[in-house]
Parts: sequence; C-alpha cells; structure tokens
Amino acid sequence: MSQESQEVQEREWAHWTEPSWLEVDGLSTAYRRQGTGPQLVYLHGAGLTRSWLPLYEELAQSFEVTVPEHPGFGDTRMPETLKDMSDLVLHYDALFDQLDLDGAHLVGHSMGGWIAANLALFYPRRFASLTLIAPLGVRVPEEPTADSFRWSPETAGEMLLNGTAGNYLDLIQQGDPVEQTLHEYSEAITFARLTWNPRYDIRFDWRLRRVAAPTLVLHPAEDRVIPRSHSERFAELIPGAEFELLEGARGEPAGHLVIIQQPGEIAARIGAHALASS
Repeated sequence: MSQESQEVQEREWAHWTEPSWLEVDGLSTAYRRQGTGPQLVYLHGAGLTRSWLPLYEELAQSFEVTVPEHPGFGDTRMPETLKDMSDLVLHYDALFDQLDLDGAHLVGHSMGGWIAANLALFYPRRFASLTLIAPLGVRVPEEPTADSFRWSPETAGEMLLNGTAGNYLDLIQQGDPVEQTLHEYSEAITFARLTWNPRYDIRFDWRLRRVAAPTLVLHPAEDRVIPRSHSERFAELIPGAEFELLEGARGEPAGHLVIIQQPGEIAARIGAHALASS
C-alpha cells in the first residue's frame, strides 16, 4: 500500500488527528505536520502518541511543526532491525532528507531528548537550535532515574504527573481501555529494547562536545522520573548550553510530563530560544 494513501481508522479520543505517512527505508512512518514559519521537529518521549497535543498546537502558531512517531511507537510499527539508538539516528536522517528538514529547530522530551541529542552530535551542522526537555540518556550514578519498568498504572500517574493525572484524562485516555493497555504495553517493549540495559549512554560524556547547535535544556522543578542533575549534566557537556528550571504553575508541581501541564510556557521558551538562535 502506498504510504501517501495509508490511513488509520478514525478515532474518537480528544486531540487525535489523522497522521500522514512516509516510507522511510521500507518502514511506514506516521507523522503529523501543522503550522507555518520556520521548521521545527518535535521528538516525543515514550508515550503520549497518536495525538496532536496542545503543546504542538502552541508551537504551530510560530513554526511549521513536524511530529514523527518513532519506530515502535504510535502507529509506526517496530521493525525487527531496531536494536538501539543508532538505528533511530539513521531512521531520522533518512526521514529528514525526505521531508527537507535541514536547518530545522529540534526539540526532544525525555527519551526523545536522548534521540535529539544523538542527532545533534552526529549531524552538528544540521539543526538551527536544540531544546531538550527533561532529557534521558546521561549517566549520573549517584542519582539514577526512576525505574519505570516496575511501575503499576497507578504509580505511573503519580510519578509522571506528581499526583495530578486526574486533571489530564483527556490527554491520557485513548478510547477502549483494553486496547489502550495493549498499545502502551507494545510501546513499553520498544522502550525496553532501546533503554533497558544500559539506561544511559556513557559515550555522551565525550560525544556531546560535538553538538554545535545553540542548546537549551529545560527541567521540571519537581520531576520524579529524571533528577535535575541529569539535565544539568547535559547542559555541562554541551558547549554553550543554557539550563532553565520550570517551576510549577496553577498550584501544580512541575512534573515529568510538564509538556501537558504547561504547554504555553514551554512553547514560549522554545520559541524564544529558537528566535535567539536564528
């Protein structure tokens, strides 16, 4: 089936939009693209797929925003050839070529930050700016990340949103609960394949110096998943990088999924960084 004609069945949950499709080295890759302005690519974390989030809508007021779904996430299947982060780097190199995304602003959250950092160090002249939000991937032995593979669904809500998950059910719940559970399990398998052992890339200690794009590292002040020291380490290792702390708002602590808690604030900070980097 042609990638341009591939479709998924229409879905009823809030914020769902039909993806576009692109064949990347034989893999049917789902992506969403909206807005006008400079090119911006957003790489999602290990969830919150199959939707056009309010953060993307905020960013699309100033940028042409492309949000691809990683292999093994959303509606993009996991190929048997996917073994580690280097396979994602090659995948996105090919996807960016097809979508003519040279010179784009690159943003990554959590696991997406790990991917974005790799792309920026392997292709240091490809991106106009880099923004990492609570990125995963560096080694800080005295403060390891939380072990998400041990969480129950209840624990996940507590850890990711600091007990405020009930305020964001329209963004978290996606249709039939059984189907959603199976989908989340499938994404967890991909996440494990990429990050189970080790849960960091020790090579970042010397490789991140290759990043040439102006870099901003944002960290939620009360993130229970990735300690602040990890984002500070990214900022320390990337030449000239700036570190900013995101405080809570509207009586809520700023948790790991601050991207759905404060979409306007995050979009504003990304936009200001991109503008300063132009």
